[in-house]
Amino acid sequence: MAKSFQEIMADARKEIPEVTAQQVNELLKNNGKSPLVLDVRESDEWRQGHLEGALPLPRGFLEIKVESAVPDKNTPIIAYCAGGVRSLLAAKVMKDMGYQNVSSMAGGYAAWKNGGFKWVQDFQYTPEQLIRYSRHFLLPEVGEEGQAKLLQAKVLMVGAGGLGSPSAYYLAAAGVGTLGIIDNDVVDISNLQRQILHANDRVGMPKVESAKKTLEALNPDVKVIPYQAKLTSENIMEILKDYDLVIDGCDNFPTRYLVNDACVLTGKPNVHGSIFQFEGQATVFYPGKGPCYRCLYPEPPPADMAPSCAEAGVLGVLPGLIGVIEALEAVKLILGKGDSLIGRLLHFNTLTMEINTLKLRRDPSCPMCGDHPTIHELIDYEEFCSLRH
Repeated sequence: MAKSFQEIMADARKEIPEVTAQQVNELLKNNGKSPLVLDVRESDEWRQGHLEGALPLPRGFLEIKVESAVPDKNTPIIAYCAGGVRSLLAAKVMKDMGYQNVSSMAGGYAAWKNGGFKWVQDFQYTPEQLIRYSRHFLLPEVGEEGQAKLLQAKVLMVGAGGLGSPSAYYLAAAGVGTLGIIDNDVVDISNLQRQILHANDRVGMPKVESAKKTLEALNPDVKVIPYQAKLTSENIMEILKDYDLVIDGCDNFPTRYLVNDACVLTGKPNVHGSIFQFEGQATVFYPGKGPCYRCLYPEPPPADMAPSCAEAGVLGVLPGLIGVIEALEAVKLILGKGDSLIGRLLHFNTLTMEINTLKLRRDPSCPMCGDHPTIHELIDYEEFCSLRH
């Protein structure tokens, strides 16, 4: 027998407890045992303000997304909407789906604001940004809150070549707000086989200027700061202080050791990638959370064991693969989502299409990040690498 709206609401109230805004406020003060607050309003309502720490999940997507957003069905949940109607019906649906402890906030967000309780308003997007990042907004792991983190993030790219090109391109597309790019080289026609930030009409142009043109044309939200200079012990600390993390796309050992040591000294994550002919690898060195580059390579290999791309060649597609993995790891670190490559080395062989992940452990005797470090300041890395060849 068909039911009226009033009958549906009455049935829901028989099964779903309703709590007042005052009660919700008290429950949220219970540190460590607070319920999950679920905002089932639409995105435009969420942007006008919401409870701090609430999880946005619009009513229209509830059945589709709630089980992935809240996999533990014993989680205490309080749903709220604008006035308490949608949240009551949403809570009834969740109970039917097996959630054991669901309630609805009577009076909704209106009652919360009228009660004088704390609410927050997130990053305000322009109409164009709402369209540009709409696919991110649909992901519970990103959403509007995560996109705001990306737009406010600052990433330093070491190198605008094979690895730096795809990394920077995808970070700019994702909306990472500030990209610093340091590279002292100019565009050469031999670069165009793999370095997608550059073009034929830019041969002879500084790579950082070419990169800036490409990235700002792709996404005007992104501020690109070019550093046409060689990264050295004298300038890295001054440059690095303004950034949240580093993507190491360099192609030489002195710079790799320099970037590693500077990141350890400043406590900043270092997303590392390297390539050789048909093989590439990537990892994340995060001070205090895993090993550093020196744990993996205590000393640089002899020059004849590590030829450059100019000497040994490289498959043009390979740096695209590894560079995009670096960008992915950077995005995950910014969002605070997923399992990063901290303590793991991903190795990719493009000829066999084999991908292997090796565990990396911090070396207690590492001179940089070990139990009793002996390196406390930056050194001459050109000399350090030449002495070991």
